[in-house]
Amino acid sequence: MTSEPIAFWRTKSLQEMSSEEWESLCDGCGRCCLVKLEDEDTGKCYLTRLACSLLDIGSCRCSDYPNRKAKMSDCVSITPEAARTLSWLPATCAYRLVGEGRDLNWWHPLISGTPDTVHLAGISVRELARSEKGVKGSAMQRYIIGPAS
Repeated sequence: MTSEPIAFWRTKSLQEMSSEEWESLCDGCGRCCLVKLEDEDTGKCYLTRLACSLLDIGSCRCSDYPNRKAKMSDCVSITPEAARTLSWLPATCAYRLVGEGRDLNWWHPLISGTPDTVHLAGISVRELARSEKGVKGSAMQRYIIGPAS
């Protein structure tokens, strides 16, 4: 008789997780890697369909995760505190869900057993995003898709 693995996200707080558990919470949607633009006058944040130049859009994973902070000075690390305070994190984000005491969605790889379901469910940015490479700062607002929260 085999036993089902313990769903650590149901029994541990974000702060109690090991680094391996923490990293496995990322569903690979790539939404946090979309470029956000802030209106200087209102402070309102807008989401674009432009992805960080380090995002591999096919896999929706960072192409240089260990060195991302050195290469991209504006890269935001998701921490337990950030998961509770970043209003632009999508409502589907596992860090946000677990931080709010909710369970993971059916398409999350820890539930489904495969990273493909996040794409099959239409949650990832695979079909939406394009790289910010080559897009001039003055043209970025053309790619706004809505408010970031």
